[in-house]
Amino acid sequence: MLRSFRNLIERQILKARAEGKLSGLQGEGAPLPDRPETALVDPGLAAGMRIMAEAGVKPEEFALKEQLQAARNELASLTAPAERKTAMARIADLEMRYNMARDARRAFLR
Repeated sequence: MLRSFRNLIERQILKARAEGKLSGLQGEGAPLPDRPETALVDPGLAAGMRIMAEAGVKPEEFALKEQLQAARNELASLTAPAERKTAMARIADLEMRYNMARDARRAFLR
């Protein structure tokens, strides 16, 4: 990071502290939470996902992944050939939609 940019950031932090904008924040004085699952994830992506989770928003990719797992569990319990065929078609559709959502996220973050 450029030294001048770092200095600008430091000045902004000192200004906010002097104005009292950094006191009374949620989690103040508490240790940072341990998040080992995000150790190998891009920090920007991890922050975005954490913000969405705190807001109660679930990305389409995650919802599709849950639906896909549920469909696979349902397929395992089916025995009738016609029902299995319908369930496999649903799984194929969900896999395609999940892969498209995942690829769109990856392309967006490049």
